[in-house]
Amino acid sequence: MAEKGKAVEKEKKIQKSSFYEVDNDKVKRKNLFCPKCGAGVFMAAHKDRNTCGKCGFTQWKNK
Repeated sequence: MAEKGKAVEKEKKIQKSSFYEVDNDKVKRKNLFCPKCGAGVFMAAHKDRNTCGKCGFTQWKNK
């Protein structure tokens, strides 16, 4: 019988947050917060709109 390979632990890479940006020791938020849900709930940035995934609120971007 052939032996099965041992489980190998993969190195975990530190994931860079896509919601924040750091400039000179200051944190800047990239996306907007939802006005209905409040602070802490980000809105998804689409090509023509911003949408909240929690409550479904949509803000259309001006052209």
